[in-house]
Amino acid sequence: MIETVIYTYLSKKLSVPAYMLEPKTPPEKYVLIERTDGDDREVREATIAIKSYGGTLLDACKLNEELKDAMREIIELNEIAKCKLNSDYNFTDTETKRFRYQAVFNLVYYQ
Repeated sequence: MIETVIYTYLSKKLSVPAYMLEPKTPPEKYVLIERTDGDDREVREATIAIKSYGGTLLDACKLNEELKDAMREIIELNEIAKCKLNSDYNFTDTETKRFRYQAVFNLVYYQ
């Protein structure tokens, strides 16, 4: 699963914890990985949305930049053929008032 490859990679690269499910008691700063789309033909593709949470909007923005830097380097893994930033934006949760950014990446990978 490409999600576990990304999770393992980001857990080592980032200064904050990475999760694949929302933790029951989340820390102030962390990232949440979610696969939103994909194709399992001969060449595998996935669209991955990663939310960066911070205690302030600035913290979330800085973490988003750290995340994008790390994802630019994910190509160093043998499993990853291509990683392209699709978009990133302020994605603050208006219900919970939690500051977050979301970055969406398109990946081509080998399984």
